Amino acid sequence: MTNYLNEKVIVVTGAAGGFGQLVCEKTAALGARVIAADINSAALAEVVDGIMSNGGQAIAVKTDVTNREDMHNLASAAVDHFGRIDVMLNNAGIMPLAFYSDHKAAADAWERCIDINFKGVLNGIAAVHDQMIKQGRGHVVNIASIYGNYPSAGGGVYGATKAAVVFLSESLRMESQGKIKVTTVRPTGVPATGLGSGIVNPEAVSGLLGSNTAAYLSKFEAAAAGQLPASHLDINDIEYFALDPSSLADQIVHTINQPWGVAITDITVRASGDGYIL
Repeated sequence: MTNYLNEKVIVVTGAAGGFGQLVCEKTAALGARVIAADINSAALAEVVDGIMSNGGQAIAVKTDVTNREDMHNLASAAVDHFGRIDVMLNNAGIMPLAFYSDHKAAADAWERCIDINFKGVLNGIAAVHDQMIKQGRGHVVNIASIYGNYPSAGGGVYGATKAAVVFLSESLRMESQGKIKVTTVRPTGVPATGLGSGIVNPEAVSGLLGSNTAAYLSKFEAAAAGQLPASHLDINDIEYFALDPSSLADQIVHTINQPWGVAITDITVRASGDGYIL
């Protein structure tokens, strides 16, 4: 495939780990110039040091996506350092799954979820909008979720923030056609990223699995015990049961690695053998 990433300037939030780190590393390896943003400055520095030690170009900018001033400073840092912003990946997010009956335990996490997942994406769009319009082109990539596809028990607040990301993305696409490309990425469950550490009530995942809950969770238990059939763990097998972070990152990179005249506007990425129903 033609490499359209070489020399592109890419801003990534939530870059200190998970999908964000992987996208930074993969795009830098293809010649992109990366502005890595995260609130965790120590981990962020390690990511950037790793990219630069491998011959890539990257800078670290400590950023709280819930803070509008921080986000505008992030955009300014990108322009000051590299001269423009070609791609903005609004990746930072948390997943505090909980039932409404868990409201006392979940209240603070829900509020933070709204601030990061919804307001953070809005702040990211606003921070790069004027620069991209001035340039005459740009690309905004927003990480939503299959949770945003349809309401589910246990995913009310998290799903609402991801549905909001879809709305933000589509409205931006409509307003900026011919100026800013917009991509919405809807991952399925990706267990190995650590995103699940924010879950308030583990039973809340049942809303995503429905009648598949018992059977699918048993696969994770079997995998932990080393008893899962090899086919379920083989990415080249149709029964591959749980998406790995690198495969998701590859598809995010794929949406970016397109000519300016081609936009992948909406993509769902899942393991072919997963049990998620949304």
